[in-house]
Amino acid sequence: MGIADKAKNAAEDAIGKAKEVIGDKTDNKDLEAEGKGDQGKAGVKKVGENIKDTFK
Repeated sequence: MGIADKAKNAAEDAIGKAKEVIGDKTDNKDLEAEGKGDQGKAGVKKVGENIKDTFK
């Protein structure tokens, strides 16, 4: 994966963390869950990148 893809995934993770914190502080469970979901997607993408990098 390219550097741009890794940066996008890192940004998605950071946005997810921010959504989770904001959702928690405002008692917005939907936003909190969305943030956790974003982090999960970013984590899966990161694992995929690592696997691809291993086989290069």
